[in-house]
Amino acid sequence: MIKRTRFSPSPTGYLHIGGLRTALFAYLSAKSQNGRVILRLEDTDQKRLVADAAEKMISILDWCGLKFDEGPVQGGEYGPYVQSQRREIYDRYSKELLAKGGAYRCFCSPERLDKLRSGQMTRREPPRYDRACRDLPEAEAAQRAANGERFVIRQKLPLTGEIRVRDELRGEIIFSAAELDDHVLIKSNGMPTYHFAVVVDDHLMGISEVARGEEWLPSFPRHILLFQSFGWTPPKFLHLPLILNKSGGKLSKRQGDVSVEDFKNNGYLPEALLNFCALLGWHPRTDNEILDLAELIKVFQVKDIGVSPAVFEDSKLDYLNGSFIRRKAAAELVGLCLPFWQKFWDKHPEKAPAKAPDKIYLEKIILLEKDRLKKLSEIGERTDFFFQTELSYDPKMLIWKNFLPASIKANLQKIFHWLSAVNEDDWNEKKLEEVVSEGLKTDKLGTGECLWPLRVSLTAQQASPGPYQIAAILGKNLSLKRVADAIKKL
Repeated sequence: MIKRTRFSPSPTGYLHIGGLRTALFAYLSAKSQNGRVILRLEDTDQKRLVADAAEKMISILDWCGLKFDEGPVQGGEYGPYVQSQRREIYDRYSKELLAKGGAYRCFCSPERLDKLRSGQMTRREPPRYDRACRDLPEAEAAQRAANGERFVIRQKLPLTGEIRVRDELRGEIIFSAAELDDHVLIKSNGMPTYHFAVVVDDHLMGISEVARGEEWLPSFPRHILLFQSFGWTPPKFLHLPLILNKSGGKLSKRQGDVSVEDFKNNGYLPEALLNFCALLGWHPRTDNEILDLAELIKVFQVKDIGVSPAVFEDSKLDYLNGSFIRRKAAAELVGLCLPFWQKFWDKHPEKAPAKAPDKIYLEKIILLEKDRLKKLSEIGERTDFFFQTELSYDPKMLIWKNFLPASIKANLQKIFHWLSAVNEDDWNEKKLEEVVSEGLKTDKLGTGECLWPLRVSLTAQQASPGPYQIAAILGKNLSLKRVADAIKKL
């Protein structure tokens, strides 16, 4: 039997990093066993829908590299894959459930339910329905419905005993029936709630395994009982551990950028995001944690998922992102960095190049910077000196430790003289280092008192790659001009 898993987000906003992890685990579980993964949009909560959210979710999942076998875009034999388009199906099965005695019509008004809840909260009781309509004779309930009286359909849950369910990660979990509420399955407008639609869809679409967050555990017995009421075999369930922030609280949108779109816009690669999400609750059996999607599929096993909360560590994500940046070829990185360069230049037009730089020049810069990049969004600030005609900086930056400005000026004049003697055809990192090192040795000068002001004169920065590497990219004319400008500043 082919394993079938699904990812079923609600298009009520951007895709959260926790949602991406759920999608990834469902994807890995299926693909590691040559199974199929389905994308299904659960949009029954019409009040919370956000315009374009579905399209953006599909787009960002595609950007991440998760290619679904069936879904709203791909289609498939179990469609439609958008719940609002399956209303006739839910209507048919809700009638079947009523006939089987697994549900009942509830005619209680919103005002009565509000008053009931208010009293329970005043008495510090858990708010729940009092089952006032549970034992209405079927003939009476059917007649009231036929007369046009508004009603919802509630699940008829057991009143006593225990409900035993099995989670593939935690084993058997026992719930007390007395703690369960006869919750709503079909709203008064005929639209199903999540709890009804998800069970019907998982059955009809042949879902054999469900990966979802730990926060769905309280709903677990209701869903299993609903499967049993229909006489259906439920899929296996994996309830993934919580994702916590570094303070130990639940990861929240209020605490920073947690949507996948935010991470993309901040310069994270999809490979790094998937790798990072995989490590939020799962760990490979080898010491190698840097794994792209194909590598994750090869080593992933469901039994290696833990149940302890996973901590979201920004530093770990940055480390992984830097690792995947270093895997990229220069030409590909140029294409990935161009939007971030442009965004930086749009924000700082005074630092933008006079004309579009050529690809070879950009590739040289990328090769120099790729080992230092943690995020693509850093590229503009780190490399702005490569594109400016004039550099602006405080002359004090040129001073090395306690040296006098006159000494630094003299050292720069010597460097200018040494570099001027280098033939333009020989202007490369190796030759520049050779010439300057020989000059330092001959004049018995220290490296700091000479290379520090040289670095600053070329970059106007205190932290950067080595001055020989930078000068080799800038070229002879621009490098000498910047050293001359620094001499004037002193």
